[in-house]
Amino acid sequence: MKTEYPLLQKIESPADLKRLALGDLKSVSNELRQFIVDAVSCNPGHFGASLGVVELTVALHYVFNTPNDRIVWDVGHQAYGHKILTGRRDTFHTNRKYKGISGFPKQSESEYDSFGTGHSGTSISAALGMAIGSELKNEQRQSIAIIGDGSLTGGLPFEALNNGGIHKSNLLVILNDNNMAIDPNVGALKEYLLDITTSKTYNKLKGNIWDFLGKFDRYGPRTRSLVQKLEVGLKSALLKQSNLFESFGFRYFGPVDGHDVEYLTQILTDLKNIPGPKLLHCVTLKGKGFTPAEQNQTAWHAPGIFDKFTGERIVLNSKKPLPPRFQDVFGHTIVELAEQNEKIVGITPAMPSGCSLNIMMKKMPDRTFDVGIAEQHAVTFAAGLASEGLIPFCNIYSSFMQRAYDQVIHDVALQNLNVIFCLDRAGLVGEDGATHHGVYDIAYMRTIPNITVCSPLNEEELRNMMFTAQQPNMGTWSIRYPRGNGCMPDWQKPLKTIEVGTGKRLTEGSDLAILSFGPIGTQVSAAIKKLSQNNLSVAHYDMRFAKPLDVSILTKVGKRFKTIITLEDGSLQGGFGSAVLEWLNDNGFATRVIRMGIPDRFIEHGTPQELYRECGIDAEGIYNTAIKVVSPKKIQKAV
Repeated sequence: MKTEYPLLQKIESPADLKRLALGDLKSVSNELRQFIVDAVSCNPGHFGASLGVVELTVALHYVFNTPNDRIVWDVGHQAYGHKILTGRRDTFHTNRKYKGISGFPKQSESEYDSFGTGHSGTSISAALGMAIGSELKNEQRQSIAIIGDGSLTGGLPFEALNNGGIHKSNLLVILNDNNMAIDPNVGALKEYLLDITTSKTYNKLKGNIWDFLGKFDRYGPRTRSLVQKLEVGLKSALLKQSNLFESFGFRYFGPVDGHDVEYLTQILTDLKNIPGPKLLHCVTLKGKGFTPAEQNQTAWHAPGIFDKFTGERIVLNSKKPLPPRFQDVFGHTIVELAEQNEKIVGITPAMPSGCSLNIMMKKMPDRTFDVGIAEQHAVTFAAGLASEGLIPFCNIYSSFMQRAYDQVIHDVALQNLNVIFCLDRAGLVGEDGATHHGVYDIAYMRTIPNITVCSPLNEEELRNMMFTAQQPNMGTWSIRYPRGNGCMPDWQKPLKTIEVGTGKRLTEGSDLAILSFGPIGTQVSAAIKKLSQNNLSVAHYDMRFAKPLDVSILTKVGKRFKTIITLEDGSLQGGFGSAVLEWLNDNGFATRVIRMGIPDRFIEHGTPQELYRECGIDAEGIYNTAIKVVSPKKIQKAV
């Protein structure tokens, strides 16, 4: 431990933190913030969110008796400080690395991670369940949910608030209000919270009364508690509106400065002794304490490697022109299509920069819609637009689309509406780990009637699939593609229509056929090159569509080859390989099918290539599988 962390180096658990004087907490917060800067500058991760809750994190662990008291961090982007204070400081350098600690709270990693998170909006429901569970077991503990204003735009938090206000359980919700998700927040709730936080008259009067009552040591907490009941009327009068959270049955406290650690400690101590559901509204600054992150909060959500002194983001240069990110291909192509087709609109649930819909948003702001972190609404909103004859491209990360499955079935596919779902971050996404891997969409999409399920091998195919999907009478589409760069520096080819349900042969061969689905097929070429050195002739087909399948190709390979390998970066259960196996069986083929994909277990974090290797779907894994399934005599002859 470096000498610039004299207090932090003594903290192995919250018990050590509690031994410090209240006046030391500001110094601890400063050290914790610097530790995060030092660590993330050379080991990339989520940055701005954790800097914004440093003081809140310190105050929470100082006041509450964790892990007996349950703290649930919504999403978990902001939990780095929590991890460092709860025994993982010395292993934090492994954060998000293969076999290292997770970038999100994880129950199996620490008893202080009371609930595993990674998707937004879950914290209030989980904490409410914990609070009621404690009551049923006659256990005394506090349950605290920390949720950002960005996460609060989804429906699940409001369902939890509605339920929590009725139960009157001992639940504390802390609203971390920084006006940001990854991109700036949008919607009526943002404006409502802004009205509260910017009412100078109300906040000045509230602050003066609170400070005055605090001077009465004997009666302070009780007097403050009584005044909180009167404060509802004060808010309504000065803000000219009722308090949303009070209407749910939660006692509202705030807004308070989320960066005043001593004041937060006092407030939390008071709230600890007030029974029933409560909500503390904390105003924070995402990226607090690191100027570049404060000034450009979107870019510094997860900035990659950077110089911790200058703030310069470090990009590794390559002499060769790099292929584009699939996200950028989507972003530029949808603009190109929208310029030709005035019916096209774009939708994203709070990810305009992540999915590159911000490109269209700048050029066509009236035809692009950021609906906030609300995937269910995004899908049904798209259905409504399609009902009016528009063509929505609804861009949702694969793992987040899971939240809107009913809407895809009931509101879109059942009505055979022309909605095009672009499932970004499909496959193994890398360092974000199990909560973010998009490995189930092939299986859950292909079971739905009236839907076309496809995936491009490369950037050119992505463009052509988007071009095809927006043509008349195409119905519902699911186009999946991975995070990161493709393989074609020269990708801006003229747009062409793809015949639905057709693949293409990439290489001819006689010993074995490999049928790949999506960009994972690029791993096959290296494997085939090595197999050819062993005198093995391998045919490779880029299938492109998991639904409908190319029955012409399947018929040919079923008749010609004794063994077929299917390859996908999705779940083996119910995925593309299963679709191939089902069709061959249903049509009387006895061909042996070896399915390669994501095994039936949750895959943890690491670089995509490390995870491909673990799952056996990298070039080496394909080679090894092919060697095992071909005739041993042929291998011996080659040797």
